[in-house]
Amino acid sequence: MIEMTMLEFTNAVKAQGVPLEQVTFRCPRCQTLQSANDLIEAGAGKSLDEVERYLAFSCVGRFSKEKGCDWTLGGLFQIHELVVVDSEGKAHPRFMPATKGKEDSGA
Repeated sequence: MIEMTMLEFTNAVKAQGVPLEQVTFRCPRCQTLQSANDLIEAGAGKSLDEVERYLAFSCVGRFSKEKGCDWTLGGLFQIHELVVVDSEGKAHPRFMPATKGKEDSGA
């Protein structure tokens, strides 16, 4: 299990060098690379604000049959590889940051 502070996670996201809607994460179950734009296109919401709660937590396949799977980190089974620890010490499971066409960029 990889553990990052919120600052480390933010830096991994910024390292992708793209707008927030294009920041990419990898589903731990199906390995699909996905972004907020993918969630918007799949109908999970109409804007970054609306899909932010699903980003790096629920696979795009929960909203689309075109790609991905129905995995979410809110279930019983914990197969994620990353937890982000907030300033209060609470661990939050997240999908690993990844860059489309490259290996993981988050760790």
